Amino acid sequence: MPPQGRRPPPPRRPPPRHDRQERQERHERPKKPPLVLQPTTLWEYPSQHYGAEEQGDKRYVGATPSYVIWNLIQRYTQPGDLVVDPMCGSGTTLDVARDTGRKARGFDLAPYRPEIERADARKLPLENEAAALLFIDPPYGDHIDYSDDPACIGKLSPFDERYYQAMGMVLREATRVLRPGGVLGLYVCDFFLKKQGFAPVGFGLFDQIAQLLSPIDIVAVVRHNRTLALGNYRKAAEEQNFFLRGFNYLFIAEKVRSAPKRR
Repeated sequence: MPPQGRRPPPPRRPPPRHDRQERQERHERPKKPPLVLQPTTLWEYPSQHYGAEEQGDKRYVGATPSYVIWNLIQRYTQPGDLVVDPMCGSGTTLDVARDTGRKARGFDLAPYRPEIERADARKLPLENEAAALLFIDPPYGDHIDYSDDPACIGKLSPFDERYYQAMGMVLREATRVLRPGGVLGLYVCDFFLKKQGFAPVGFGLFDQIAQLLSPIDIVAVVRHNRTLALGNYRKAAEEQNFFLRGFNYLFIAEKVRSAPKRR
């Protein structure tokens, strides 16, 4: 009961219907469209995962959008082919391969789950020319702690030449493992630090890929990182005159079949 002589506060009115609707639309994620092959070199999908289930683990920092791997598998492999991921993270590639009827092997210095085998991407326990598709989503900076292993490439700065030397070893090993006609997909982003500036990681790695394999194409994949929508990040980028990373590269290249020998 309110104190004597004081009127109770009026009941709170709900916001107008149009305000509630606008607020709900602002907080709802876009509905997942059906999976289709991306026909252009600009890819976008409103979720990290497709369908009702989860591929990989959304809690894993730096998890790959599963529709990217799905598109590569659908375009460049057949059911029963072997797909390899030498930096497997939370196992997204393994889940997409299972969904599409492909065989898969995933490796990592710090296996996140039992199906992932412990191995260094620079020395894989695979025979020559075993894989139809090899997908790599490598560290592109030293800002995320992926592993306690001192051999982890994620401990190397993209401003350090040793990063590119280490990734060169990964790419040469990938070339060894791919069968003739097999395809490499490398998903990576450039790096920026205010105190050190811009590191064009993508260009550095693409140059190495082009020396080993035949480039098929370069795709820009729109990033849906939560920080891109945060007002303080956007304000800092505008006021301090730098750019937030809005896309990842997807470099696609083929191991060329050797020409038949002339008699």
